[in-house]
Amino acid sequence: METAELIKKVRKIEIRTKGLVNQIFSGEYHSVFKGRGMAFSEVREYQFGDDIRTIDWNVSARFNHPFVKVFEEERELTVMLVVDVSGSGEFGTALQLKKEVAAELCAVLAFSALQNNDKVGVIFFSDIVEKFIPPKKGRSHILRIVREVLNFEPVHRKTSITEGLRYLTSAIKKRSIAFLISDFLDDGYEDALKIAAKKHDLIGVRLLDPREGDLVPVGLMRLRDAESGESLWVDTSSAAVRSQYNRWWKERQDVRTRLFRRSGVDSVDVRIDQSYITPLMAFFRIREKRW
Repeated sequence: METAELIKKVRKIEIRTKGLVNQIFSGEYHSVFKGRGMAFSEVREYQFGDDIRTIDWNVSARFNHPFVKVFEEERELTVMLVVDVSGSGEFGTALQLKKEVAAELCAVLAFSALQNNDKVGVIFFSDIVEKFIPPKKGRSHILRIVREVLNFEPVHRKTSITEGLRYLTSAIKKRSIAFLISDFLDDGYEDALKIAAKKHDLIGVRLLDPREGDLVPVGLMRLRDAESGESLWVDTSSAAVRSQYNRWWKERQDVRTRLFRRSGVDSVDVRIDQSYITPLMAFFRIREKRW
């Protein structure tokens, strides 16, 4: 992508997503993703009605007058975006590709974190960890993340969710809010998912294109795997073929849903042919009720 085109695209995403954050997501983000607890702020003189358990006995003895400790919510969190940049991200039959929707989602989540003074970092993965951007604060850092998601060219095209999760678990020592953004066209990552979910508050964001699970009856069609490069011919005019494929696809989705549930991982499905606002808002509301 040319530099001028990239800057224009990043600016467009910034304007769009910051508007959404200001109008819709900021309050929900704050209420759902709470801080690590209460941190000591200061001491002040005891007032009638104060909890006697907050009295600072050392300070009170020094001044011969009761003083209490004041605590504030420790708000600062680390938000990690674990982003699948494999070849399937270049797929899209609607207005946007999966990777473009992923960029907007990253921007919405990152600007929400920015408003709450949280750090944001990114792990790009294919079947290897392609790039790690350590958690930092600031608008320029967020814009760098958006630029990278839009313009990143992975070395490999295949997917290993296990590799991305292993890196998250080893590289980020403190508990974080981790959004795993992928189409989850992979297998064998259950153990890594469970380990990462024990250490971090892990949320799976699954990108879906409606044509992936529904073959259109257009006759003989050549399908090519964007990650392996393998191709095959499929007779989409056959109702039996379409039905068999649809059953196989639904079974894969059900397997992933059960896997998330067993691993204690929340998930949200985002269709790339529809607005991501509705599923994100629904996710925030469900999480808020639970807290």
